[in-house]
Amino acid sequence: MSSFSLPSRSALTPYGWDDAWAGAFAPHAAAGLRPGRVIRVDRGQCDVVTDDGTVRADTAFVTPHDPLEVVCTGDWVAVEPDGSPRYVRTVLPRRTAFVRSTSSKRSEGQILAANVDHAVVAVSLAAELDLARVERFLALAWESGARPVVVLTKADLVPDAVTRAHLVQDVETSAPGVPVITVSAHHGDGLDVLTAVAAGGTSVLLGQSGAGKSTLANALLGADVMDVRTVRDVDGKGRHTTTTRNLLVLPGGGVLIDTPGLRGVGLWDATDGVGQVFSEIGELAEGCRFQDCSHDREPGCAVLAAIEDGVLPQRRLDSYRKLQRENRRMVAQKDARLRAQIRKQWKRQDAQAREAMEFKRGRWA
Repeated sequence: MSSFSLPSRSALTPYGWDDAWAGAFAPHAAAGLRPGRVIRVDRGQCDVVTDDGTVRADTAFVTPHDPLEVVCTGDWVAVEPDGSPRYVRTVLPRRTAFVRSTSSKRSEGQILAANVDHAVVAVSLAAELDLARVERFLALAWESGARPVVVLTKADLVPDAVTRAHLVQDVETSAPGVPVITVSAHHGDGLDVLTAVAAGGTSVLLGQSGAGKSTLANALLGADVMDVRTVRDVDGKGRHTTTTRNLLVLPGGGVLIDTPGLRGVGLWDATDGVGQVFSEIGELAEGCRFQDCSHDREPGCAVLAAIEDGVLPQRRLDSYRKLQRENRRMVAQKDARLRAQIRKQWKRQDAQAREAMEFKRGRWA
């Protein structure tokens, strides 16, 4: 197979290709493979945009045992130069990865998007705010390595300016250090700010069904690319209009990964992410009398003092405790599952070694 060299700037540049990716790909170029970015994954196959167009590729050669290592939308991969089908031969190391725990009881993680610069959490102002869910999304976003952004959609459905301002303030309190952008996709309000953010790399659009993600994606794309359905009147919830994760180039620069609405957003080893979301609690805890203070009943607790003084809302501490407990439980389950896998591997290796020894004894007997 002849070697292949690709300039740092190419048809892949709008998809996020840069000098660093070119450098990481160099060994694969020498082997004659072609670089590409995964724009959609579907049942063991994926659509990959390459320097000579979009191709359908099979992932059979990179099927891992760890579900977090499966090919994912946003991955940069090395594909064969020709063939039908063409095969993905390797996945380049990811810069970032947005991961949640699955709804199963097997303590497995599910990767939703890879190599993301901005995790855009869409929250509808037309529905009752679930601040705890916003904090949960943000914990996963911070943990992913991406920069989180909260977008409050459907602002036009809250015409009262005072009410809207209070809702925005509640979200800002729950998202310290995170930009909060109020948007009306129908009227165009706030879209210029979000467009500027999205132009700075790869953004993944996250949120529940009915949060207005598809409408928001269409507004950023400048065309009705994503299917949009109305929200149910009975409970204010939406139906899944996006069924796969798709990577799309934005006309204003940058790329967008649109995701299906997420009902379950379980934490997956998000210790640092939880700490980032509740950074003010961590700062307050530095003033506690005891270093291992649980902020429950200990004397000299600076966190409880802040609640009594009205500086810290009780709801924030309750949410912090809940996410901490969930994360500790998930980490313990994950570690136990890993230990069980290692034990199973050792037993399999021991059995193979015994079989090999018995075979040799049989030959030499």
